[in-house]
Amino acid sequence: MSGRQANGEQQPGRLYGVGLGPGDPSLMTLRAVQIIAEADVIAYHSARHGRSIARSIAAEHLRADHIEEPLVYPVTTETTDHPGGYQGAMDEFYAASAARLAAHLDAGRTVAVLAEGDPLFYGSYMHMHKRLADRYPTEVVPGVTSVSAAAARLQTPLVEGEEVLTILPGTLPEEELTARLAATDSAVVMKLGRTFPAVQRAMDKSGRLAEARYVERATMAGERTGMLADTDPETVPYFAVAVVPSRVGNPGTPGTPAVEPGPGEVAVVGTGPAGPLWLTPETRRALADADVLVGYTTYLDRVPRRPGQIRHGSDNKVESERAEFALDLARRGHRVAVVSGGDPGVFAMATAVLEVAAQDPYREVPVRVLPGVTAANAAAAAAGAPLGHDYATISLSDRLKPWDVIAERLTAAARADLVLALYNPGSRSRTWQVEKARDLLLDLRSPQTPVVVARDVGGPEQSVRIVTLATLEPTEVDMRTLLLIGSSQTQVTERADGSRVTWTPRRYPEA
Repeated sequence: MSGRQANGEQQPGRLYGVGLGPGDPSLMTLRAVQIIAEADVIAYHSARHGRSIARSIAAEHLRADHIEEPLVYPVTTETTDHPGGYQGAMDEFYAASAARLAAHLDAGRTVAVLAEGDPLFYGSYMHMHKRLADRYPTEVVPGVTSVSAAAARLQTPLVEGEEVLTILPGTLPEEELTARLAATDSAVVMKLGRTFPAVQRAMDKSGRLAEARYVERATMAGERTGMLADTDPETVPYFAVAVVPSRVGNPGTPGTPAVEPGPGEVAVVGTGPAGPLWLTPETRRALADADVLVGYTTYLDRVPRRPGQIRHGSDNKVESERAEFALDLARRGHRVAVVSGGDPGVFAMATAVLEVAAQDPYREVPVRVLPGVTAANAAAAAAGAPLGHDYATISLSDRLKPWDVIAERLTAAARADLVLALYNPGSRSRTWQVEKARDLLLDLRSPQTPVVVARDVGGPEQSVRIVTLATLEPTEVDMRTLLLIGSSQTQVTERADGSRVTWTPRRYPEA
């Protein structure tokens, strides 16, 4: 396929990245077979033993007159004395390999670089692509990935509907694997081999081990499938994947209704101040695992809907009834997530659930409290760092405690020169508390004390303003607002872009 241009100059050859699929030669695409048949040069990667899986897949399509370019890795899993370490040795190898292929391309030869699976999916071809594609005409021929092959061999859907699939390399740190497995619906972990023990532990710690499947050499000789939990780590090769399949309609899988009730539990889940961006991996997992979601309707609406889950929304003034309802469901074998805004332990549902759970009918029901980003921390971050030193958190709601108690605590905290985070400052039925609190604090603090007025933090109507205690306007404060009252040390500064931030120094003057 080499040739010369009309003016006699050598026309450069064309580079192909050819995906061969997962291993079975019959799964190669027609385009892949066509390119190999027409290429002048066939390149493929191999370890130092010289055997190439890519070459073996394409072997029946190679011709005797093909120029073969084996690209032999200088190092795989062993150590190296290269001055740049492993990465330095590999960078040097890729540069040298690209130069070898460039020589063929400059001579007008067409070069096909073989790649197991898909060339741009965790494949070695991409290192040639990055070094050559900007200099030569290039085409990438996609191939069936090991992910698709594994799902096909398991005969199990990977994702369905609105589910999210996460693909992870097993070489990630174990804690990172655990967090990502906990936060997703379905997952595939690749590059097993030596990483398998850590992957197995991450599956266990994230609560996914019972679902996880194991696939080795999918579509190839020596294929093996089974449950990940039952797989001997000593037998796992590099060409194996761990699969957490779709949860939709998979009987017995957490997140779908059980055929027969099993042991139930209540997880009190903090969703943060707004939507899904504020969920932690742990809270995402608990919400996905639940059969039933219980909560204040506004907070339930923040949680993504999942097939098979039942939702029970209610008013925000029936915490005890909601807690008892959730515990009753758990006694009957359901996995229940009680959804709470912010952090469930800060003026929220954790106390209500634990209070009811202390009663005799519910003492045996397992209860977990999962933290979330609380409104004070979210508001403080949006305004700067006003909670950088000691602070007190006080609710201005007198629905569950008398105003005299609130006033006494405000006074004590103000005299202690603490920054104040004031929750539940006002509502349609409580219109005078903010003014009372402001007037009380003005007797004890400078009128110039910085005040952060944070409304709907993280939401579509977010508004964060910095005013002074003297100019705080009570009529502008509602139930979606949180107030941060500075101490005598809290500063307000203007940034180069004109924005204002507030912060409280960590060092006190007497220190």
